[in-house]
Amino acid sequence: MIFITVNFNLELIKMVNKPIYLAASLLAILGVIAIGASTDNSVLAQSDKVQASIVPGASTLTDTAVSPNPIEAKVGQTVVWTNDDSAFHTVTSGLIGAADAGKMFDSGLAGPTALTAKGKTFEHKFDTAGEFDYHCTLHPAMTGKIIVT
Repeated sequence: MIFITVNFNLELIKMVNKPIYLAASLLAILGVIAIGASTDNSVLAQSDKVQASIVPGASTLTDTAVSPNPIEAKVGQTVVWTNDDSAFHTVTSGLIGAADAGKMFDSGLAGPTALTAKGKTFEHKFDTAGEFDYHCTLHPAMTGKIIVT
């Protein structure tokens, strides 16, 4: 009789615990899915492009003419500047009037990379770490910096 009671109790425990195990497993799976959905995936899947906007009215601005400023990028990423202004602009490396101005990158005043109209883009890939100044040749007060790590 003791054996039957013990065996009955073990079967009862197994039956009660099975739904608990199923519920706990389901909650664990849903928890993992929820954590994955809410994670900042920019760390996990870093884009190879960083976006920057030449803001409306930029020609009358200074270091706020491009957003964000400074632009932060990683080595190997490409910065894409979009002209969201109605005026013509350039994205030219270096400080205005410096001997090396435009040597690293320059959207130019003509051609396919020129930022001649709203919606036009210019891009440059940064292969080395450092801080890089840039400006607009047509509007010298428009200045910015790219920080590449």
